[in-house]
Amino acid sequence: MSDLLERLRGRGWRMTAQRRVVAEVLDGEHVHLTADEVHSRAVAKLPEISRATVYNTLGELVSLGEVLEVATDKRAKRYDPNAHRPHHHLVCAQCGAIRDVHPNGNPLADLPSSERFGFTVSDVEVTYRGICPNCAAAA
Repeated sequence: MSDLLERLRGRGWRMTAQRRVVAEVLDGEHVHLTADEVHSRAVAKLPEISRATVYNTLGELVSLGEVLEVATDKRAKRYDPNAHRPHHHLVCAQCGAIRDVHPNGNPLADLPSSERFGFTVSDVEVTYRGICPNCAAAA
């Protein structure tokens, strides 16, 4: 059973066939699918699943804190099931591919108090940008 499915079962989330398929599609370490990609993959497993059900399920998973909604640029939002392990994202500036990265250090602690301007900082999001190997090879 996937990590996401285990977490959802542990929460007592009602596991319908449609919800299960969406969770299975999202399973993986470097999964960052758009809602339309989730729907396409879900239809391959469960042909009768509707786009509305996929969108509603993704919204529930985000509200539960089990999936992160990732917006790295003006492209479609992506959904990241790696919600319980702190990480940052590495994004290809050409094709939009996203990878989870786990650099050393604590970026929250690295922000000097003089740069906090009185804010009580509770979270940090870091996005690294570059060109992925596939796009670099095609250039």
